[in-house]
Parts: sequence; structure tokens; C-alpha cells
Amino acid sequence: MSKGNIGVTSANIFPVIKKFLYSDHEIFLRELISNAVDASQKLKTLASVGEYKGELGDLKVRVLIDKKKGTLTVSDHGIGMTADEIDRYINQIAFSGAEEFLEKYKNDAQAIIGHFGLGFYSSFMVAKKVEIFTQSFKDDSTAQHWSCKGDPEFTLEDTIKSERGTDIVLHIDDDNKDFLEESKITELLTKYCKFLPVEIVFGKKKEWKDGKEVETDQDNVINNTNPAWTRKPADLNDEDYENFYRELYPMSDDPLFHIHLNVDYPFNLTGILYFPKIKNNIDIQRNKIQLYCNQVFVTDSVANIVPEYLTLLHGVIDSPDIPLNVSRSYLQSDQNVKKISSHITKKVADRLAEIFKADRPQFEEKWDNLKIFIQYGMLSDEKFYERAEKFALLKNVDGKYFTFDEYKEQVKENQTDKNGDLIYLYTNNRQEQYTYINAAKEKGYDVLLMDGQLDVHAVSQLEQKFEKTRFVRVDSDVIDKIIQKENDLQVSLTDEQRAALQDVFAAQLPAIEKTNFVVSFEQLSADSNPVFITHNEFMRRMKEMSAMQGGMYSFYGEMPDSYNLVVNTAHPLVEKLLADEETQCAEKAKPFVSQVAELQSQLDEIDERNKSKKYDEISPEDKTAKDELRAKIDGVNSSKKAIYSEYAATNPIVGQLIDLALLANGMLKGEELAKFVKRSVELIN
Repeated sequence: MSKGNIGVTSANIFPVIKKFLYSDHEIFLRELISNAVDASQKLKTLASVGEYKGELGDLKVRVLIDKKKGTLTVSDHGIGMTADEIDRYINQIAFSGAEEFLEKYKNDAQAIIGHFGLGFYSSFMVAKKVEIFTQSFKDDSTAQHWSCKGDPEFTLEDTIKSERGTDIVLHIDDDNKDFLEESKITELLTKYCKFLPVEIVFGKKKEWKDGKEVETDQDNVINNTNPAWTRKPADLNDEDYENFYRELYPMSDDPLFHIHLNVDYPFNLTGILYFPKIKNNIDIQRNKIQLYCNQVFVTDSVANIVPEYLTLLHGVIDSPDIPLNVSRSYLQSDQNVKKISSHITKKVADRLAEIFKADRPQFEEKWDNLKIFIQYGMLSDEKFYERAEKFALLKNVDGKYFTFDEYKEQVKENQTDKNGDLIYLYTNNRQEQYTYINAAKEKGYDVLLMDGQLDVHAVSQLEQKFEKTRFVRVDSDVIDKIIQKENDLQVSLTDEQRAALQDVFAAQLPAIEKTNFVVSFEQLSADSNPVFITHNEFMRRMKEMSAMQGGMYSFYGEMPDSYNLVVNTAHPLVEKLLADEETQCAEKAKPFVSQVAELQSQLDEIDERNKSKKYDEISPEDKTAKDELRAKIDGVNSSKKAIYSEYAATNPIVGQLIDLALLANGMLKGEELAKFVKRSVELIN
């Protein structure tokens, strides 16, 4: 029997291990099983090259818990260790200075990179004592028993062990008794060891018999040693890929497509990525790509390996060339990671292009699920945009799909305005904006459906990419103003008629919180609606961006919504209303009109004699006179507006026309809607 001290430079190494070595204590089980698998794989390798000539026998790794003894044991039948190998691999921890290490990394566990080979020592995070019973595969070697209680002292002595291999026995400490629960260990084995290349056994399989669950004689193997991504694509069919997806995500819908990755130069990478059915919620789709290192689960947070938009994919990536920290739970950015990221991006784009070319009807059928992913990629990555612009689609309200080039050819002749700009009309709600869509279609125009979560950003990007092109929502203005042609009709109202109608309609506009209305006039066709509500494209788009991402757009988010109440002066109802208003109000308003004209004339005279002067050069008398004249004009105008306001209140047609416009725009609700219904009944009677 021999005794000694583990080769470290400070007795503080074990507190360091317990507190800072690993991000999660549960990692210990993965590390111990990975070591056991490595021992088994090494024996296979030695046998294949003739350095081990014995029988391999049963190479399963077995996990056993004994709640009475308070132990958890990991056993393998691999190469085992001699006393010299224990001294080299267990007793020597490669630190130059534990105190310096602790000081450097105490606030940044992620920075501890996996250069030290400390997997075995993770066991001390949960155990008050660890024992090793090991028998080397080498002839004439003696079995060894190593024991340590979590301090630099250990014991190493000869022992008797009937079988080749290693048993690691953890005496679980009082703070970690949950690792003696069968359900906990099953959970961890399923999480970390589900696809290890050597069978992992945890107890016996169970079955229901006579109303209770009983153990059978069959080993409970928890892993698939030959997962789909380790096999050649030529050996797999669609059913194999679908079955593997269900193995990864038992409760998910079937995926849309898959990509099999298989690279051995300039880096090693295998894996299978799936396009899930993505609708309009990005966030819940994240963290579904699982990263493995030689079939050992590392993490499902792969944002440092793949671009963020690719985290919407599901599946597996396995690479020994991705640098990890000692706990294998964090990634370090280096050239290999960048190359892997670029390769995956290219493979994804190439696969989508391949599917589009091979079976466009199938691609169109699945576009609504693919759209948000492809848009996300195009917005995030210029190289992906360049690859995707050939297969990205636009969908119109009739359910037809077009590539970017196809759609341009479809609409350029009819939807180019008088300035040579190509106008892409779109809607984000077919039902709410039906009136506007119908008005556009009556003109022979096509309307795109842009109702996705990222469409507001996508249209802004496409406007920058497409030459002389604007995307305009159909309800942003009357259709003749959205796509202006040379034959636009001009409003024929006089200034006084315009001012009078503005006051009439403004008096009956509803008071909606954080909403402003501006009354404007257009000379449209007589069969167009008499009154429209339109929403400025720029302001609406900025507010939508503010709602999604804030930042530079937050200013717009605080601004009120601004709508135009557009009055069609060519409509018979508006012409009739104007004639009635003049009959009822002209004589009453005439004195006020004259007063305003006289006061304005006096104000103009003052401005005329001071037109060449700077503000500081104008006399105090003239400044005072101007202020008094403006105040008088405002007072007279208020009196005049009161006449039109009284008229609007007594003429139910005014409120009815406004409410019809609000109703068509989905803005008439609650009490105002009830009043509208009541007024409609009264007008019918």
C-alpha cells in the first residue's frame, strides 16, 4: 500500500473544482460516462490494430445507484489503468498555480477552456469521497484501488478485481442526495448520453404485470449507439430522417425538410438539420439545435456556432473541432467556428434552392412555414440574401406565388406611377382592409399579402434592394394617390368651400386616445366611397418597427397615430352635403368671413411694410398690432367654426359618412358603434 499527495501546487484546488470548474453540477455524470466510453473505444482500437488480442466481451457501460450505501457507480469494461497510469492521469492535475487560477477565473466560469483534462474531478462537486477500482487490460497488471475524500490526500493500493475495466464509486454528499434518485439519473442519462457510441445501461427494463411495474431480466439500454447523423446519407431514406426527428422531438409536428451535413475537410462536422413548421412566433423555436462532440451532448444553445437566424432550425450538429471550455457548455469563437458557421449557412441556402428547383409546387405549399425563417436570414446575413433572392417568394391575396423577378414582370406595366416608380401594393389583413384591396383590384392592380412578423422589416429591405420601387400598404392613401398617373383629377373646391367642409367633418370626428385625424379632399371617381380613412405609410411603418425592436425607432412609438379622413368631392353624397351646408350656413358665416378678410388685409399691410426687415428691426408697435390681429382672427374663426359645428351636429349624414369610413377601417367600436347602428335604423325609417 502506498500513500501520497495529489500533484497540485495548492491545497485550494478542490474548492476551485467544486465552485468554478463546471457550470452545472449535473455535468459530472456526463464526464464520468464519457471517460468510460473512451476507455471502451480505446480497447476496440487496440484490438483492431492487434495490440490487444483478448476477447472484447461485454463493453457496455453500467450506471448503478445504491441509496442505502449512498453511492453512485459508473462501470466500464475498457482498458482499465495500472498504478503508473493512475499516478499520471488521476494524481497529477495540470495547474501551474491554483491561487492564480482562482483569482483569474472566479468571476468568469465560462473562460475556463478545456485544456486541462479535468473530467474525472467533476465527481467531487457532488461526492464527499470517490473510489476507483480498476484492472488494466495489460498482462500481469495488478488491480488497483484509489480513494480520495476531496482533499489533496489519496490512498492507492493493490486490490482484487475479477474483470478488466474501471468502476468509479461516488459517495454522494448530503447536499446532492437527488443524484441517488432513479428519476434524476434517468433524466441526465437521457439528456447527455442518448447517442453515445457504446451502450449505456441503467438498471433493468420494466413492464406492467398484475397491475404493477416490475423489473425484467433485460438490460435497460438508454442510448441509440448508431444515430442517423453518424450514418451515410445514401444509407438513409425519408422515413429514417422522420423517425430520427421524432426521436429528438417526440411531441413536435413533422418537419418540412432536412439537410444532412457531412464534412471532413477543412474541419470535421456531421449532423442533420431540420426545417420545422414555423409560423409567426420566433422566440419559442430557439434552442432546438443540439450540439454534440463525438456523440456526447454539449449544449442546445448554439448561437455562437450558427448565425442567429439558423437557431430557428432543429436537429443535431456534431464536431470535435469546436473549441469548448472545461465543462463543454460554452463555446469559444475562433476560425473553425466561423468556417463551420459559413458552411452551414451555405448548405442551408443550397438545400432550399435545390428543393425550389426540383419541386416548386411543394416549395410553395410549405412557403408559409418557411417564410419567416428565410426572411430572418435575408435580413440578418447579406450572403444569405444573395443566395435566397432566387427562391424567396412573394404571395398575393389570391394565393399565387412569385419570385422577385416574376412579380416585377407581373406588375411593372400597370403599377408604375408617373414618376417611373414601381409601386408594390400590399395588405397585412385581408379582412380589415378588404375595401382598399377591392378598390385596387378594380383598377387592375395586384395586392401582396404581407401579414408576417418580419414583413415590416422585409419591405424596408426590399425597397433598398429593388431599383425605383416602393412598397405601400393599400390603406395608406386612396388608390389614385398611391399610384399617381398623369390624368389625376384636381379638387375643384374654392378655399372657402374647402375650409367650410373641413370644419363640418372635423366637428364630428371621434376623440380616440393617441390618435389624430386630418381632413383632406380628393377628386375621385363618383362610384368610389364618399369618405375614406387612410394611414400614412411612413409613420405607420416606423411605429410598427418601434413596437418590435425599439431603439432608434422608439421616438416614433411615442407619437400618436395619424390618420387622414379623405373626402371624395366627386361623390354625389358629398356634393349634396356641400350644397346643403352652403344653403344652411353661408348667410350665417358671411359676416365672419368678411371680418376675417378685413383683419387679414390689415395683417398683410403690416407684413408688407416690414418684409425687408429682420424680426429685431420691426417696431414694437407693429409686433403688438400683429399679435392683436392674429388673436382677433382666431376669435372670429372660432365663431365661424361654431356655425359649421352646429350644422354638423344636426345633419346625421355627416356622422354617418365618418362612421362608415371608420367602420371600413375597423376603428368603430363600443358606444360609437352602437350610436352608428341606431342612427342607421333611423335614417332607413
